[in-house]
Amino acid sequence: MIGSLFPFAKPVLHALDPETAHQMTIRALSLMPATTAGKDDDRLAVDAMGRRFPNPVGLAAGFDKQCEVPDQLLALGFGFVELGGVVPRAQAGNPRPRLFRLTQDEAIINRFGLNSDGLDAARQRLARRRGRPGIVGVNIGANKDSTDRIADYAQCIRGLSGLVDFLTINVSSPNTPGLRDLQGEAFLDDLLARCIDARDAADEGRRRTIVLLKIAPDISLETLDAIVATALKRGIDGLTVSNTTVARPETLKDRALAGETGGLSGKPLFAPSTRMLAETFLRVERKLPLIGVGGVDSAEAAWAKIRAGASLVQLYSAMVYKGPGLIGDIKRGLVEKLAREGTTLAASVGRDARALAAEL
Repeated sequence: MIGSLFPFAKPVLHALDPETAHQMTIRALSLMPATTAGKDDDRLAVDAMGRRFPNPVGLAAGFDKQCEVPDQLLALGFGFVELGGVVPRAQAGNPRPRLFRLTQDEAIINRFGLNSDGLDAARQRLARRRGRPGIVGVNIGANKDSTDRIADYAQCIRGLSGLVDFLTINVSSPNTPGLRDLQGEAFLDDLLARCIDARDAADEGRRRTIVLLKIAPDISLETLDAIVATALKRGIDGLTVSNTTVARPETLKDRALAGETGGLSGKPLFAPSTRMLAETFLRVERKLPLIGVGGVDSAEAAWAKIRAGASLVQLYSAMVYKGPGLIGDIKRGLVEKLAREGTTLAASVGRDARALAAEL
């Protein structure tokens, strides 16, 4: 139903300031009943990280920052949703305006700066959905003014373990000063060690919470080597590739807005994030599952992410332009590709990785 209404709602929403439009969307979703999505085609199921995902199409972090509408989002047909980012103490983030639509490019620039109601509020909202079906995770970060950012991540893991299926360690947002420095080898090793210890202590005696690491698309291959080695050494459960980019491709049409600071997402992120995904796949050697993010706006784009190495994919920016009907379109398109090629999702993961990496 909501997908069929989007063509009528889009002109109204796009006439508004982007952040105001987004707040209205969250409010509208909160008024929807938390129904269960229809059953997906069995060919779309993915077994990864100890969970069975009904389909590989997930919602990326940043849409439901305050963990307000996870079940309504699942009802749109996502195979999993990622909420947040959540930080320990409530913080306002950067001043507005901080969200920009590059409509000609089907892109978004944001510099929210991890605006968050804080860990306690997230815990209370997630506790209310305890026992409901659906795979839900939370992206976690550090407070902007923190004196011990690694302790912030560990605190979020202790506070949210057991309430969600997975937690994504976000060290790659470009909008918190110094955060990407945590991708350095020494910092990352300490960060992951303390986060895994926090997860193991919090999960003792219950189902293990998945811990993921989300990386930037702008890192060098040498940095990627170190990240993968550290991730494997510390035993995290998977990698998410990638966050937004600070790069501004020459192909951007909206040159005025392209000058805004922040992370760029949407269609222009597809190529660099997919190349980084392929490079990561070759390095993990199937020892870790990957989630492919960046520019997923069609079944073709999702299929390309899978063949580049993703077991699961996530989208967000494309919904701003194409609406929630896109979710069903991608799932139907993937089923058609599987049928036409006589293959499975599992067999398709990484088939093009080496060729993509060779193009660099």
